[in-house]
Amino acid sequence: MITEDRAAFRTALPDGGRLLGLDVGTKTIGTALCDAGWSFSSPAELIRRTKFTADKAALAALAVAQSVKGIVVGLPLNLDGTDSPRTQSTRAFARNIADLGLPILLWDERWSTQAVERQMIAEDLSRAKRAERVDKLAASYILQGAIDGLVSVQP
Repeated sequence: MITEDRAAFRTALPDGGRLLGLDVGTKTIGTALCDAGWSFSSPAELIRRTKFTADKAALAALAVAQSVKGIVVGLPLNLDGTDSPRTQSTRAFARNIADLGLPILLWDERWSTQAVERQMIAEDLSRAKRAERVDKLAASYILQGAIDGLVSVQP
C-alpha cells in the first residue's frame, strides 16, 4: 500500500510500530527511525546510491534489523503543491520498494532540507559537516512531521 492519506496509513498500522523515514535523493538516501510508540525520530544511516537493487537491499536489511512496520517517504512537491520531475521520481521509487511488504506513506517534505540547513548553520557547523549530515537529518525531520501528524489520527 502506498498512500498520501495519513488515516489510511494509520489504519494499516493499528498497533503502531517502528517507522523508517526516507529522504530520497539522486546521490544518497537519508534514513531515520522512530520508536514504536511514534514519539520521536532519530537520524539513522546514510545510504550512498549505487544501483537500485543494492539500494533496495540496504533498505530491506535496515528494515529487518530494526523491526520496521512502515515507511515514510518524503515527497518533494513544488511550493504550490504540484508535482515536479523529482516528485515523479520519488513516487516511482516508492512503487519500486512496495514489494518490501510494508505500508508506505508519502509525506510532504517541501521545507525539510531548508529547515535542517538553517538549524545546522545556527549551530555553526562547517559546510563539510552540514553536507555529511543533511540527508539523515532531513529524513528525521520528515519522519517527525509524519508521526506528529499520525498520532492525532484515530485508527
